[in-house]
Amino acid sequence: MKMNVSKSKFLLFFNVLLLMMLEHVLAGRDFYKILNVDKTANTNQIKKAYRSLAKDLHPDKNKDDPLAQEKFQDLGAAYEALSDTEKRKKYDQCGEECLQKEGMGSSGGFDPFASFFGDFGFFGTGGREQGQETPRGSDVTMDLWVTLEELYSGNFVEVVRNKPVIKPARGTRKCNCRKEMVTKSLGPGRFQMMQQTVCDECPNVRLENEEKVLEVEIEPGMQDGQEHRFIAEGEPHVDGDPGDLKFRIRTMPHRIFERKGDDLYTNVTISLVDALVGFEMHITHLDNHKVHIVRDKVTWHGARIRKKGEGMPNYEYNNQRGTLYVTFDVEFPKGDLSEEDKNAIKQILKQESIYKIYNGLRGY
Repeated sequence: MKMNVSKSKFLLFFNVLLLMMLEHVLAGRDFYKILNVDKTANTNQIKKAYRSLAKDLHPDKNKDDPLAQEKFQDLGAAYEALSDTEKRKKYDQCGEECLQKEGMGSSGGFDPFASFFGDFGFFGTGGREQGQETPRGSDVTMDLWVTLEELYSGNFVEVVRNKPVIKPARGTRKCNCRKEMVTKSLGPGRFQMMQQTVCDECPNVRLENEEKVLEVEIEPGMQDGQEHRFIAEGEPHVDGDPGDLKFRIRTMPHRIFERKGDDLYTNVTISLVDALVGFEMHITHLDNHKVHIVRDKVTWHGARIRKKGEGMPNYEYNNQRGTLYVTFDVEFPKGDLSEEDKNAIKQILKQESIYKIYNGLRGY
């Protein structure tokens, strides 16, 4: 009897284990684990994770790994599913199997890597820097206006690029034209050296506009004028490689803060009463956290305080931050004072009259 009970328990455990394994297989790949993000990750965190992992897992960077292509494809499938709101919702409900049943699986033609790095990715830069004579199309430089909040916290900006793409066409054309020296005989013992243009025959091509969405990462601490490059997203060249597309970061004016390097500057207007007796207040920062300010002494007009670590993040070392400088403007009351009020103020302040005349522009 005891043996039958033990056998039943074993069979029950085995069946449960088998069901768990079967459920895991049917559920498909764990996209959150592939991207190394939590299930609560927002879209920007997913984009940042993909962009970082794509650099490390690209097959061109891991030629000795036979599974490199498979890992890279898994990464692309994970990003495609989790970066799309509808696909992510369906995946969270019942896994990859649901996506495939609903026809929401991998689209095949979708290339997230190109949307982050351009058609040739970051691996296409090496040959260009080595002085190869392959002709190139023109580079395109565009200003990308971003907010100070985006430069503080980071963000991804989607840019729609209408790009002329080379497509095959009927017929042939002259290509790879070059100057060559040829020798022409003018008679016995007489020759003439001359230069002439020599071309090859190539298949004909045409230019066709294609719309493409590029993901521009605004990294915390980026400086005004810094450039973000997309390889081979510039103007095409029929006999060579396309140029590059460069986005130049431009900072939109901010109504509260002014940036200088990694430091931030702002002004606060306080009343004359607060200037004399002290005050306590908060400044809402670029990511909505509060900066606490307490003054228990007299604050004169133009006084400036420093709040270390409350400036912009450093681009190279995001854990280091600049300083927030707060300058105080004192607003005087606009009404007239009675003689009684004037005498009371004189009694309280006990300050003698001062009439110092000097060249304020030179600081004398």
